Amino acid sequence: MSLFDTRVPAVLLRTDRNPFHHGTLGAVRSLGRAGVDVHVVADCAHSPVRASRYLTGLHTPPPPGASPQDIAAALRRVAARIARPAVLIAMDDACAVAVARARTELAPSFLLPDQPGELPARVADKAELAAVCASLDVPHPETLVPDGPAEAARAAWRLGLPVVAKWSRPWLVPPGGGLRSTVLVRSAREAGELYLRAEEAGSRLLLQAFLPPGADRDWFFHGYADRSGTVRAGGCGRKTRARPRGAGLTAVGRWTPNPRVRALAERVTEELGYRGVFDLDFRRCGTTGRYHLLDFNPRPGAQFRLFADTAGLDVVRALHLDLTHRPLPQGAPRPGRVFVVENYAPLSALRAARGERGGRELAWHARDDRAPGRALWALWGRHVAARLRDRALRGRDARPDSVTPARARVVRQASAPAADRTGVCDRPDEDRAGRP
Repeated sequence: MSLFDTRVPAVLLRTDRNPFHHGTLGAVRSLGRAGVDVHVVADCAHSPVRASRYLTGLHTPPPPGASPQDIAAALRRVAARIARPAVLIAMDDACAVAVARARTELAPSFLLPDQPGELPARVADKAELAAVCASLDVPHPETLVPDGPAEAARAAWRLGLPVVAKWSRPWLVPPGGGLRSTVLVRSAREAGELYLRAEEAGSRLLLQAFLPPGADRDWFFHGYADRSGTVRAGGCGRKTRARPRGAGLTAVGRWTPNPRVRALAERVTEELGYRGVFDLDFRRCGTTGRYHLLDFNPRPGAQFRLFADTAGLDVVRALHLDLTHRPLPQGAPRPGRVFVVENYAPLSALRAARGERGGRELAWHARDDRAPGRALWALWGRHVAARLRDRALRGRDARPDSVTPARARVVRQASAPAADRTGVCDRPDEDRAGRP
C-alpha cells in the first residue's frame, strides 16, 4: 500500500521561462515515482521536462510578469480541467508570492500550507529580508537602500567597492531588458546609473557588502515546515561548484551536516511562523566564521533532490504527505550524497562517483526516466550555439571608435572586502533596509 494519497494530484506552477529548470523535473519525478499524478503549469515547449514519463499533463502558464490575479485565474482554469483538489507547489518566487496572497480564493481547489499571506513576499523581498535578519539577530551582509542616484554612489563608497547590487523584488525584473536580479558593481558611478533603472526593474535597488568567497563558505538548507511548524525532510548542503564560479547557482552540491546552519534555519522559520517548503542560502565569513543568510526562497530549491533520505523522503514528498494528512516516513539522513547538474558541470557528471558514500543524483539523467537526459543535450547545444551567435553579432555591431561602459558582472554573492559586515546599516531609521 502506498504511503501517499494517490487520489490527490500535484500541480507544479512556474512562470519563469527557463527551459533548463531542473528543479521542476526533480519534482515531477519525485511525486510521479510515488504514484501521484503530476501536472505542470509552465512553459516547457523547449524543455527536457516535457519528455518525462512521470509527467501527467502540461498546462499553459500565465506570462512572465503576470499579476497575482492573472496567476490565480490561470490556476482556476487548470483546477477546472483536473476536477479534483490538488496539492499546489510554486516553483519560483513570483508564483510563491502570488499563490500565498490568493490562498483563500484558491483553497477550494488546491491544498496549501496555512500561513500569513504576505509572509512569502516578505522573505523573498531582499530589502525586507535584511530587516527580518536584523530583527531576529541573524547575520546578514550590511545592506543600504538608497533613495536617489547620488545616495547610491555614496552608499557604494561607504560599503567599500565592489558591492553587490540587488533589486528588492527580483521576480518583477522584466525579461529581455538587460537587467539582472543581482550584479556586482565596481564603481560609485555604476551604482548611481543602476539606481536610475529602478522604475524599469519594478522595485527598489539595494546595495550590499560583499563577503569573501572561498572553500567551504557557500551553504544552503532545504526543508519543509509542517502544519505544526516542525522542520521535516531536507538538510544542510555545501556548494562545491557554482555557475558562474564562486557566485551562482549550485552546479555540484554535497549533503554535509552543519548544526550551526540547521539551528539558524530552524530558528528563522520558527520565529516567522513559516509553513511549507523553503530554501535558504548562506555564506560563511572567513574572518569571523559567522553564517550570513543571503536568500530566503519560499519554494523548493532546484537541487532539493539532494536531500532524499533512506526512506525516499524529500521536501516535495513531505509537503504532499502532510497536506493530505498522511504520516511522514522516518528515514535516516544520507550525508555525503552528491547532486550534479550535468549541463553546468559536465566533467563532474562524467567523473566516477568515488568517495560519494551517500550516493549521487544527476539533475537530468535517470535510469528509470531516460528521455529527459537524452533531450537535454540536443536542447542545450542549440541554447549554447544561440548564445554564441548573439555574442558574435553584438561584437560585430560594436563600433570600434566607441567607448562601451564596463558591464556589471552577474553574481549572487561574491568576493570583496575581507571585513565581516553584518545586519542592516547603522544609518538613521529612514535609510535602514526594509523601510518603505
